[in-house]
Amino acid sequence: MDEVDFLVIGSGSGLDVANAAANRGQSVAVVEKGPLGGTCLNRGCIPSKLLLYHADVLETVERAGEFHIDADVADVDFAEIVREVNEEVNADSESIREGLQSSPRHDLYEGEGRFVDDRTVEVVSGDDEGARIRAETVLIAAGTRPAVPDIDGIERTEYLTSTEALQLETPPDHLVIVGGGYIAAELGHFFGTFGSDVTIIGRRPNLLPNADEAVAEAFTDRYADRFTVHTGHAATAVSETDGTVTVEAQPYEYGPDGGVSEEGAVSVTGDELLVAAGRTPNTDLLDLDATGVETDDSGFVETDEYLRTTADGVWALGDIVGEYLLKHSANHEAQAVARNLFGDDLQPVDYSAMPFAVFASPEVAGVGAREEDLRESDREYATRTYRYDETARGSAMKADGFFKAIIDLDGEILGCHIIGPEASNLIQEVVVAMKAGSGTVQDIRESVHIHPALSEVVQRGFSGQFSRGNGGHSH
Repeated sequence: MDEVDFLVIGSGSGLDVANAAANRGQSVAVVEKGPLGGTCLNRGCIPSKLLLYHADVLETVERAGEFHIDADVADVDFAEIVREVNEEVNADSESIREGLQSSPRHDLYEGEGRFVDDRTVEVVSGDDEGARIRAETVLIAAGTRPAVPDIDGIERTEYLTSTEALQLETPPDHLVIVGGGYIAAELGHFFGTFGSDVTIIGRRPNLLPNADEAVAEAFTDRYADRFTVHTGHAATAVSETDGTVTVEAQPYEYGPDGGVSEEGAVSVTGDELLVAAGRTPNTDLLDLDATGVETDDSGFVETDEYLRTTADGVWALGDIVGEYLLKHSANHEAQAVARNLFGDDLQPVDYSAMPFAVFASPEVAGVGAREEDLRESDREYATRTYRYDETARGSAMKADGFFKAIIDLDGEILGCHIIGPEASNLIQEVVVAMKAGSGTVQDIRESVHIHPALSEVVQRGFSGQFSRGNGGHSH
């Protein structure tokens, strides 16, 4: 049995903590069954956003006529786009592997790790099968994988998850997507821009159900103009015949008393099926029954506010804890774990002002409270919506989108939601105001904004008259 000071399962954001331990002179073991770098680098944010930028470029050229510019696309080498992106990802992953293998303080164990007891892990497959490692401190950072819903016939039908979709070197003629979240939105944009007919089937009333309701409604309307969209429908059966996939979907009422109904069912056919119905934690692959590590009803690791699990000496972070399935959240949690492991005092993880972004077309971003959540509470609030085209830059871009600010009656920023160009960049000013400033509208109102930059959307969005909600007065 090998003994080390620190062991991490997974090579995504958990590596940040491993490196912090190594920099303090500790011996470190890294157990990873797949490519080095975790989900984000290999199967998530990095390849998807690299691919999506190509779609954005093509979409920009195709919109040139709106600006009285005659431009044509002579050719698109789709296969080369995909190959180039994946070669870049593979090179980055291999660079991480080489770095770990050459490090005198890191030992890399390639294979699937499972717990023997609280702080002993055995590699049960892969190049290092049979190895056992015991550590003083263990970090579970093993991530999630695509969830596959219980749909009749799914086990007899060939389908894609996001992992395979990012490898396709030919766009489908007709892509059917089951799921209405950010993965469906982003991959629908990518393949749709490169010529695929796209049909999206989602159970919720709107696409992007985790976004503010007004943004989700606007996004759904925009996608309904681009694609065939069946929201409020649940896929109940799938089948495949001679390369044609058929999905049966029935109207679905979301909620504890909801379910499917027969009236209004639809049948959709395509040549590829993409299942984008969320993520499931990899805890079921770790033999946690051999430990004192507890999980919640959905299988995510239970932690306290410091990211300690219920087993002594075992910590967890990232998607597998289920707080926010976002790479920047995992990085934030890694900083917190390192601080709590090697600092003088324990500090809880601060999840306030945790932003998200969807790199679709239109782009969506948000931070903080949604209006529907506040509407259900007793807290008074006020909102203001401001359109992109009311600024000089937004008008020049012919931008179709809006900014929505939510504040309390003392001017504290409670939330912000954006749909439109550069939403992922515009939201950052609000995040900084909520975290580094006083967290009020004055932080933004009193900051000088470059004219006529797109950031005026944020400035003016916070500078006008707010409309009250939950009985609050205008601000």
